[in-house]
Amino acid sequence: MNDTDQPDNHGLNPIEGGLLERFPDPVVVVDSERLVVAANEAARDLLPTDYFGRDLSLSLRHPDVLAAVDAAFTSNGDEEREITMPGAIPRVFDLRVFGLRNAASDRVEAVLVFRDVTSAKRSDQMRADFVANVSHELRSPLSAMIGFIETLRGPAKDDEEARDRFLAIMQGEAQRMGHLIDDLLSLSRVEVNEHIAPTGAADIGAILVSLKEMLSPRAAARDMIIELDVAKDLPIAIGDPDQLHQVFRNLVDNAISYGRSGTPIALRAVKVDRMPRIGGAGIAVSVRDQGEGIPDEEIPRLTERFYRADKGRSRSMGGTGLGLAIVKHIVSRHRGALAVESTVGQSTTFTVTLPAQSE
Repeated sequence: MNDTDQPDNHGLNPIEGGLLERFPDPVVVVDSERLVVAANEAARDLLPTDYFGRDLSLSLRHPDVLAAVDAAFTSNGDEEREITMPGAIPRVFDLRVFGLRNAASDRVEAVLVFRDVTSAKRSDQMRADFVANVSHELRSPLSAMIGFIETLRGPAKDDEEARDRFLAIMQGEAQRMGHLIDDLLSLSRVEVNEHIAPTGAADIGAILVSLKEMLSPRAAARDMIIELDVAKDLPIAIGDPDQLHQVFRNLVDNAISYGRSGTPIALRAVKVDRMPRIGGAGIAVSVRDQGEGIPDEEIPRLTERFYRADKGRSRSMGGTGLGLAIVKHIVSRHRGALAVESTVGQSTTFTVTLPAQSE
């Protein structure tokens, strides 16, 4: 069956065809032989382009979906399932299947309604993770601050030198807790919407120029310079400018923190002809420092929450252990790729590849 054989409403009468398009959720209609006879626009985004007239199993290779359809035909009742659709970012749907009789053709059909509950599921998980992470990460600094307060109210009550030293430590711990909460909230916001790819436009060159101006004073404090090289033919990226600014700021911040004092930071953006995995033109942005490097066995764990390759140094600099986790999830939302190359004792390079807009 080809497109020219299909009526505009794909087998439904005009009222039914128009009604399907009013549904915000994906809706698919199959006949008693499980052949796809209709789908709305949301479903057409979910299914391959050549699904009409074919068995549903050729479009949705999901056993729970097929089992629900078969059960609905057998029982002549409604069937409900929670299903997870695989992909770069898995999506969770509440699926409802119910039978009906097409008034125009007098055929028995089944209607599949997919309600996307990914955001709700992620929100529930984020709340649980937030409570668990906050309670774990805040326990140590809070215990330390309670100890300092008890000391200042007791043995060190009249010791000005000890008071000033303890207050400075307490201020640092309070600031780190504030940064931790900010990063956890930022990570939660990104993860909740990770399955929804951004559609905006981001000028990567402009973002990097802004970052260089913003972070150069911090780099200069360590006798470092940021060397920026942006290709002249750099296309516009598909993405959220604010989130991408956060990605590259985190990477350059890390380069300043972990690079050796007096060494340059190389910030480079070039066009790539083909994106990893998904194909199409893209943009590769690399951040290279000259520091102690990262052992190979540590690299796969860098984007885990609270994982620190150099735990003592990260904490002493106020690091929360969440920066690279945020980078990973933002890049994932943009359907990009993150790569890390490091030579111990020499350098580390983080490279982010992002899809570019069509010319």
